[in-house]
Amino acid sequence: MTTLEKLKEILSECKGEELDITPETTFEELEFDSLDKVDIVMQIEEAYDISLGENMQLSTVGELIEKIDEAVANK
Repeated sequence: MTTLEKLKEILSECKGEELDITPETTFEELEFDSLDKVDIVMQIEEAYDISLGENMQLSTVGELIEKIDEAVANK
């Protein structure tokens, strides 16, 4: 499963509906608020056994994928 596929699964679960996302999809388009983003980060950290740190200023799914892949590579 690619990072995009896993992230789609996590984001869809958080939103409560099947989402169609691409690396260019913005979190604004998905209408996630700050609390949603905290929940998403916690789910990602648990799924990948990584730490993404705090205060991530990410606007697109692609930026989050890069951050996840970087954390996994440095694990």
